[in-house]
Amino acid sequence: MNGLKNPRILGTLAVLLVVALTPIAFGDEAYIMRVITVGLCSTIAVYGMNIILGFTGQLSLAQGGFFGIGAYAVGLLTTDFDWSFWQAFLVGVVGTSAIGYLSGLIALRTKDEYFAIFTMAIGFIIYLTISRWEAVTHAHSGVNNVKFPAAGDLVDFSNPTAMFYLVFAILLICVYITYAIRRSSVGRTLLTIRTSEDLADAIGVNVGLSKQLAFAASAFFGGIGGGLYASVVGFIGPDAATVDKTFEFLMFILVGGMGTVAGPLVGTMIVTFLFEFFQDFQAYRFIVLGPIIIALVIFAPRGIVGYLGGFVDKRARQRRIGSVGANASSRPHDSTGPEASARTGTSADNVTTTEEKN
Repeated sequence: MNGLKNPRILGTLAVLLVVALTPIAFGDEAYIMRVITVGLCSTIAVYGMNIILGFTGQLSLAQGGFFGIGAYAVGLLTTDFDWSFWQAFLVGVVGTSAIGYLSGLIALRTKDEYFAIFTMAIGFIIYLTISRWEAVTHAHSGVNNVKFPAAGDLVDFSNPTAMFYLVFAILLICVYITYAIRRSSVGRTLLTIRTSEDLADAIGVNVGLSKQLAFAASAFFGGIGGGLYASVVGFIGPDAATVDKTFEFLMFILVGGMGTVAGPLVGTMIVTFLFEFFQDFQAYRFIVLGPIIIALVIFAPRGIVGYLGGFVDKRARQRRIGSVGANASSRPHDSTGPEASARTGTSADNVTTTEEKN
């Protein structure tokens, strides 16, 4: 219950509540519901990037590729092999995580900008494989009629609202996992690595294994987001795995706030709606969005949520300082007089101050 008094937790819960209630306002607008649901799929992948970048400080540019693997696994298995969505989804997530883990074995041997370049190369290789291997992936023809999840006669997930709540429920699990990692010893270990790998190694942290698991976790989240995206959209092409998709995710997390729990959701929703608002100016939208993002990076480098969190922390510190000052001013000022001496059993003449000792 004490956690509910934390402004950060309350803010995160408020954002989740607003998102959960969107079908009340837009339930009859199938297109808007689809845009929001696609945004939630991207949000899940961004939470994966938040683990490797926000917590560990490693800039991975392969997230779009992992997103594409999850999407194509679900798309191909449900159409070409007639698997159910849940079977394909499970295989896609596990397969993406395994590929991410194996890729990390090599990628994490590099550091800093070399790590970013190497992971971008991984993402580009995934994109080339998807876009050129026509016998398996259908290349630029894409995959049509991806199946919706099935729940018997209980729920019809072809309904946009039902699909929204399925994706939202999975997003809630991802948010909780992020929160749990952030609060756990694992999260503190990752944050120590972000601060200084040498320091983390000096205090006994297994830096290599921690980074490896963080990289695999980011791929795991990317596979979940991609698998859900394939079912929501119903059609997937190589664009789902481009390096541009990775930079979109990076933009979302920069706007929302790296290393925060609510940042990926806030950043993704804001930028997604800005993209939708400027869709009539598709070729020029970055002319408007570019300066906005640059201004955010300059004036709020920790993102919107990070900036608001810092403001809340500052106000909390000021209240604590004010409370301490008020308590101090309400205490008796003369603590060395006869009454104090009588309470302590010493003579006021024998009291020696710190200044006199020095």
